[in-house]
Amino acid sequence: MITPKAVLFDLDGTLADTAPDLAAAVNLMRIKRNLDAAPYLSLRPFASAGARGLIGAGFQIPPEHPEYEDMRLEFLANYESAIAVHSKLFSGVKELLHGLDQLHVTWGIITNKAERFTTPLIPQIGLENAACVISGDTTAHAKPHPEPLLEAARRIQISPSECWYVGDDLRDIQAAQAANMTSIAAAWGYCGAMEPTHWKADAILDSPLELLELVRGKILQTQAA
Repeated sequence: MITPKAVLFDLDGTLADTAPDLAAAVNLMRIKRNLDAAPYLSLRPFASAGARGLIGAGFQIPPEHPEYEDMRLEFLANYESAIAVHSKLFSGVKELLHGLDQLHVTWGIITNKAERFTTPLIPQIGLENAACVISGDTTAHAKPHPEPLLEAARRIQISPSECWYVGDDLRDIQAAQAANMTSIAAAWGYCGAMEPTHWKADAILDSPLELLELVRGKILQTQAA
């Protein structure tokens, strides 16, 4: 595993716990249809999968369903109107990012969340100092395609091979591998239906501070060599 010059992050489920507001957007839809609100814990694992995952979890409706597109638009409108009510950084993330700054390691954000949501959310949860923010519609492709990660590397002017990418979804690991970045599975995040042990990531970490220690250790190892 190389010493990173940059650590790039997924947003939902990696840096920020946004599931409460995403789940609320789904439950507004259920209540509108005279259904009980779905238990939060039944929706949380699907937060990183966006509208597709949450509508699927809340209504058992796949994207091929004839009503899906209207429901997707309704979900996004609900979410946009209450995007940072309960969302916050995961415990340890603030210290992680401060530590990366002290180590002179660049950090940025690459998310599949559309820019219309990313732009208002990021300053409200304290991530405005990111070196780059790549949203799901910044490039022609979203993760697991490598292009968003490659665009981030271009913007920060650091080779992909010298970047780590950290995410809580299989798509994040696939994108990192395709972009020739070191892949880190954020086991503290949502992780979906598949255990991170099956993702073939370069490392699986249980907390943001564990990530900071890994970066610090690699830097010290390089300096001592």
